[in-house]
Amino acid sequence: MSQPHSTDSHSRDPARPRIRPGGFRELGPVGWAVNRVGARVTGSRDVHLFATLGRVRRLFPAWLAYSGMMMPFGVLDRRTTELVILRVAHLRGSAYERAHHERIGARVGLDDDEIIRTLRDPADAGWSDRLRAVLTAVDELVRTKDVADDTWAEVATHLTEAELVGLVQLVAQYDGLATSLRALRIQPDLPR
Repeated sequence: MSQPHSTDSHSRDPARPRIRPGGFRELGPVGWAVNRVGARVTGSRDVHLFATLGRVRRLFPAWLAYSGMMMPFGVLDRRTTELVILRVAHLRGSAYERAHHERIGARVGLDDDEIIRTLRDPADAGWSDRLRAVLTAVDELVRTKDVADDTWAEVATHLTEAELVGLVQLVAQYDGLATSLRALRIQPDLPR
């Protein structure tokens, strides 16, 4: 019978990455190039998420393509997409996701008030009927991994069938990404 792994102080330290972000040798030319472009676009020295996930060279390009189809090329409009991601990041306590998407949200036209309101319960945050329904569905998906029938019926009055599928996939993608960020202890990116 195998013994449980011992837990030293480093594995319990949320301020230490469990996997060191890779450089050219670990990432290969594609991962390294994506990381460099990402760093330039975000104004950071390195995109720790890319430099960590990029260590799995076979998986990274497929993950990146899928992620890109969620954001920025998803079926929901860019503003709604960013509000959904910000809400997921808040619910999951993902400071990394939150920081990136506060900046991205501002670039696609979200104002400070809208970004801050993603921290509040959608029922009390003063959203339009459409956004309240969408963000309520986000809360249920993150908390229960399902959407109640009445919530689904409400959000379905505002979204097409393709948008409904896209919403579920977007939430699942960013919920899963929050899990990866947390489990791998990926650290915030440092500005240039």
